[in-house]
Amino acid sequence: MAKSAIKLALENAEIETGFRSRLEKKVADQLTAAGITYEYETVVVPYAVPARAAKYTPDFPCPAGIILEAKGRFGHRGKGGAAERQKLILVKEQHPELDIRLVFQNAQMTIYKKSPTTYAKWAADHGFKWADKGTVPDKWINEMKKGLKR
Repeated sequence: MAKSAIKLALENAEIETGFRSRLEKKVADQLTAAGITYEYETVVVPYAVPARAAKYTPDFPCPAGIILEAKGRFGHRGKGGAAERQKLILVKEQHPELDIRLVFQNAQMTIYKKSPTTYAKWAADHGFKWADKGTVPDKWINEMKKGLKR
């Protein structure tokens, strides 16, 4: 059975960069250039999905307790869809001490075709700080740098 183009692209991105996507690589490069020490997918946070136990592995646990999630696709299809949004809601509800922030590739995309809800609106509605254009805001970088000095 042939692999889908998406699976092959994902496997190639992991082989070439060590990350699951080019967006994650971009965020990592920006953190490195800013002198921010981070880990990549090294923390596992347990959370419960109703009727089953599950685990959340954040993309970028950073200083000052900030967790960055790089989100290219956050819509209805595939890995970045409704299940991913539900997971983030459950983790936030069950671990309110976590500071999870979303870095969207395009925050103006809608969560599904013909939806009025953009990624940005969804994040704001659910209490997540978010950034656009695959770029970690300088303000967040400064918060992380302050966290290093403690």
